[in-house]
Amino acid sequence: MTENITFSNVGRKETLNKIAKETYDLVVIGGGITGAGIALDASSRGMKVLLLEKGDFASGTSSKSTKLIHGGLRYLKQFDFWLVKEVGSERAIVHKLAPHLVIPEKMLLPLIEGGSYGKWLTSIGLKVYDILAQVEGDDKRQMLEKKEALKLEPLLPKKILNGAGYYAEYRTDDARLTLENIKTSLQFGTKAINYAQVTDFIYKDERVAGVKFHDGVFGDDYEVSSQYVINAAGPWVDELRSVNQSKKGKRLHLTKGVHLVFPREKLPVQQSVYFDIPDGRMMFAIPRGKVTYIGTTDTNYNSDKDHVTTDIADAIYLITAVNHMFPDIHLELDDIISSWAGLRPLIHEEGKSASELSRKDEIFTSDTGLVSIAGGKLTGYRKMAERVVNRIAKQMEEDHGRKLEACTTDKIRLCGSDFKKFKHVKKFIAMVYDRIHDSGFSEYDAWYLVTTYGIQTETILERYAQLNSADPFERMIRAEAQFTIAHEMALNPMDFFIRRTGRLYFDIDSVRKYMEPVLEEFQTAYGYSSEEMDAFRAEMEGELKEHSNFSLDRA
Repeated sequence: MTENITFSNVGRKETLNKIAKETYDLVVIGGGITGAGIALDASSRGMKVLLLEKGDFASGTSSKSTKLIHGGLRYLKQFDFWLVKEVGSERAIVHKLAPHLVIPEKMLLPLIEGGSYGKWLTSIGLKVYDILAQVEGDDKRQMLEKKEALKLEPLLPKKILNGAGYYAEYRTDDARLTLENIKTSLQFGTKAINYAQVTDFIYKDERVAGVKFHDGVFGDDYEVSSQYVINAAGPWVDELRSVNQSKKGKRLHLTKGVHLVFPREKLPVQQSVYFDIPDGRMMFAIPRGKVTYIGTTDTNYNSDKDHVTTDIADAIYLITAVNHMFPDIHLELDDIISSWAGLRPLIHEEGKSASELSRKDEIFTSDTGLVSIAGGKLTGYRKMAERVVNRIAKQMEEDHGRKLEACTTDKIRLCGSDFKKFKHVKKFIAMVYDRIHDSGFSEYDAWYLVTTYGIQTETILERYAQLNSADPFERMIRAEAQFTIAHEMALNPMDFFIRRTGRLYFDIDSVRKYMEPVLEEFQTAYGYSSEEMDAFRAEMEGELKEHSNFSLDRA
């Protein structure tokens, strides 16, 4: 089974020494969703690919989005029909590739007096959206009267509500989607390393012919030769263009998006709602397991890209908007249990505000042949990858007479998926629940395992059965940690609690409760010293505090 490919940092030095001896067709810089999609596309066409990520996979933008594979309804307002059409049709493809990870989610769009969306325009807009996105069957939009809308979502404002649009979107875990793309690319020969920062380029005849990179774990420096290099470093794209002395013309414009997480009982929306903010922007409230999260802000960002935080002003802005839309809800700063903040690497356009900037991707090629890709949306990652790999494929044919196959990633099922349809995912969740409920696990626990790992849940349950611990929940989290260390390159507890499992955002109590057993698993796997363990513990405590402490003295 594909989920048992060894993909681990155990034996890292040996892995890096082997990698440095090879010559590659393509080095991809950046282990976010764009780089992951490129690695899968290029390797599945027959290229020999190396992917390098300076932090952990998905640790930049790709673990901090709104976690929706959505069709970009708001881009209709900007008359960006091309973008709506592309990301709209991509939703259905990505859902098919990993139905356990890209999950159907109905979205309610309340129509309120004086709001951004009127009844007639919304009806036409959603119809156009359905046509552009090739939406079929039950997923087609419905226009609801006030009474129907309130039945679906009783928290909506009765006094100013005129009705609602009701349409289909998909929810995902962005970091897991990134990781499963990378793991799938391994089946086609990709080599991928996290904590490996590209510091410079190698040149031959004034062309980029490889990269120099620094190992963030042991501190060694390496060089690797490659015919082509793609810079897919997200918010850091322009830094690498500067290293290549090719930062000319268009440049990045970073905006910050913040999300807040609340206990479900504090914001008990029945399903996802996409609603107006008085300043004319739009916002999401999305129920997920034990919590509901809200977002997002869209503000210009010029600070430290490696440390993006939620500040009090962001939190107050979002809470005020929710309390305005849902009259019976009275959220306060103390109700926040977690949060995340991430950057959008958009393309700068003079005179446009953060929320007006296009979400289209752009490809830049320098005089020395460095190809950089920036902009774009999570939903469009597969098409972005296809476009940039097409460009490399064309170059390869011109330079070396080597013709590559066309893109087939629309048919390559992602690692963890053995499901033809979402109903099979539901069946598998029920089966897993049947197997674990006698030990005290809930339906949520079964849902969490399957929507995180898919069929790889089987491997975790096998590990769980072999462990000895009086507390079944501790046994399960140890089994998860072992799996992510052996098969997902998890190197430390931050990788595990934030990006492999999303627990820091969606189940923060489990992080506090099971931090020590998880730390033990990492110490067993990597032989970390007690000093290193203390450093990890302190870092994890810092993450807990930063993501969940929103008392006013923080301002």
